Amino acid sequence: MIEQEVLDPGIDADDDDFDVSEEADALLPEHRYLDREVSWLAFNQRVLELAEDPNLPVLERANFLAIFASNLDEFFMVRVAGLKRRIVTGLAVPTNVGRSAADVLSDISAEAHRLQLRHAEAWTSAVKPALADAGIQVVAWDALGEDDRERMYDYFHSQVFPVLMPLAVDPAHPFPYISGLSLNLAIRIRNARTGRQEFARLKVPPMLPRFVELVPQDGVVRYLPLEDLISNHLDDLFPGMEVLDHHAFRLTRNEDVVIEEDETENLIQALEAELLRRRFGPPIRLEITDDMDELTLDLLLKELDITAQEVYRLPGPLDLRGLFDLARIDRPDLHYKPHLPTTPVAFQPGDNNERADIFASIRKGDVLVHHPYESFATSVQAFLEQAAKDPHVLAIKQTLYRTSGDSPIVQALIDAAEAGKQVLALVEIKARFDEANNILWARKLEKAGVHVVYGLVGLKTHCKLALVIREENGVLRSYSHVGTGNYNPKTSRIYEDFGLFTVDDQVGRDLTRLFNELSGYAIEKKFKRLLVAPLHLRKGLLRHIDKERHNAQEGKPARVRIKVNSMVDEQIIDALYRASQAGVTVEVWVRGICSLKPGVPGMSEHITVRSILGRYLEHSRIFAFDNDGDPQVFIGSADMMHRNLDRRVEALVRVVDPAHVKELSSLFDLAMSDKTSSWHLGADGEWIRHSTDAEGKLLVDMQDRSMSAVQRRRRARAVR
Repeated sequence: MIEQEVLDPGIDADDDDFDVSEEADALLPEHRYLDREVSWLAFNQRVLELAEDPNLPVLERANFLAIFASNLDEFFMVRVAGLKRRIVTGLAVPTNVGRSAADVLSDISAEAHRLQLRHAEAWTSAVKPALADAGIQVVAWDALGEDDRERMYDYFHSQVFPVLMPLAVDPAHPFPYISGLSLNLAIRIRNARTGRQEFARLKVPPMLPRFVELVPQDGVVRYLPLEDLISNHLDDLFPGMEVLDHHAFRLTRNEDVVIEEDETENLIQALEAELLRRRFGPPIRLEITDDMDELTLDLLLKELDITAQEVYRLPGPLDLRGLFDLARIDRPDLHYKPHLPTTPVAFQPGDNNERADIFASIRKGDVLVHHPYESFATSVQAFLEQAAKDPHVLAIKQTLYRTSGDSPIVQALIDAAEAGKQVLALVEIKARFDEANNILWARKLEKAGVHVVYGLVGLKTHCKLALVIREENGVLRSYSHVGTGNYNPKTSRIYEDFGLFTVDDQVGRDLTRLFNELSGYAIEKKFKRLLVAPLHLRKGLLRHIDKERHNAQEGKPARVRIKVNSMVDEQIIDALYRASQAGVTVEVWVRGICSLKPGVPGMSEHITVRSILGRYLEHSRIFAFDNDGDPQVFIGSADMMHRNLDRRVEALVRVVDPAHVKELSSLFDLAMSDKTSSWHLGADGEWIRHSTDAEGKLLVDMQDRSMSAVQRRRRARAVR
């Protein structure tokens, strides 16, 4: 019984009475972590490798090029900006591998330069020609015939010219403000009357299509980059001037938001002010075309106050995020084969095809759903919509981290409040890059009568929780949902996530207590089926890992399986190293950053690390421990990063249904199999892709296999 209490996340024993690091860390080598920033760049390289893969549909490859570009922008705006800020402010503490921020910044610069050149080469030499072979051409102005040029001239003057705003730079006109991530033309002109050379900046309008569609030719769809169209009509913008030269450039600024909550009474007002300041963050990267002359570059360096190390000279076109538009071309033959999400078996309509009663289904037993293979709309969304309409439902409580203003989730909460139910929405308005949107719909909820709270000072509320209180025969019952992903119907179609529905009283009491503390005071209590950060989650996981270590030392089978987006936390990594040293089999399935070094003799030879990227963003978090034949399995919102474990409210829920435990275990078996396409991490930090076998045959696509498994379950239910 004592051993069982140690494993229970809700034990009452004093946390400090259980030492999870009994063996001195001196047994672990000093340089045992991989640099987290370099590891993130390695993740984006894996995205790039998908774009380079000729076995993938070509429009999906174009989409991966756009994803790479978007990812890298955010990396510079947040991670690189953070390193620079630490250097400038004198707070440059060593990184997770003990190196100075300046040294890491130099490494990042070298690797980012290499990757951006490889990215440009992938477009120019691989994806662009493959698109052309498929009947989609991106052409230059020089390749156009006279008829095309005349039509483009008309388009330019009717659709583009009116919204252009050329800005001169001279003694009477100071150098203009360059907004972050905008695509611009640097133009040198000569005054025909005075002979004086001048400089002008022209912003490529972001609201116009980045690729202008031309008239098809011989069945081939053709597109002209917008900046190419503008560049070839500059004479119309500068009448009486001689256009000498023009070059594209793009600036990235520090756009991270820093809020001092302890000094702020009104968090929303402070955040709105900070969002305005974000637009004017200092420059951190300047991308230029490789043909830019030194005169123009020197002017940009001087006026933007940027160093040569921060300049990225690339072959055009710049800003390949524009490929998102091309990737949406309606050519089914050039996309992945459609995956149609199915209604979870437990929530499927009855024999008369009537709409399922979600509450009745949950009362029969816990329901585990797997998005996007199983529909978000007919599970999570249906759960909240039914709750909003049900006269027996008295209250709904929910966390909202990222969603959309037109979300049916938000509308369900509004409907519930307007129907007289008690509704609590815990909104995290500090969700990075979604702050402005979150403020808008938070105010919309408030106007409808929803009780909107913004969580605890100093902590982001990242957990994904929904609680419905329903009166049944004079008794209140709690229907709970704990998920790994956001309550966002749009991203649920492309993010892989799990969600657990349960009517278990223990979970209901845990969520009731947690919501009360989030809307009132700090989190201090322990929970029964939940592990909650920031106070107990890391300690709970360390206990489970250490229990596996003790089991291995006693000669019992022992295994730890962890699926996360990022594996960075040193305490968790060290615990996994100690477990490996004791003989525990450790399997880590990570999408992005991984600071853990697997396969190091004497330290981590029993640790395997895999990464899987594909059509869906692997987003779920799973923690599984063999526990001497009594598996302890959790799902939830937490990654193994300092911010998740120390500065966020996170929650993991224990999965108890044997069928669900088996389902999660089988998914792990598939992911870690050598027959499944994945990337393998080596002790040196290199990720090697394994996508074909020794005969060159494609390995199993785990996401395709997962969809097939869900569809088989649906067909089996239909046959019964």
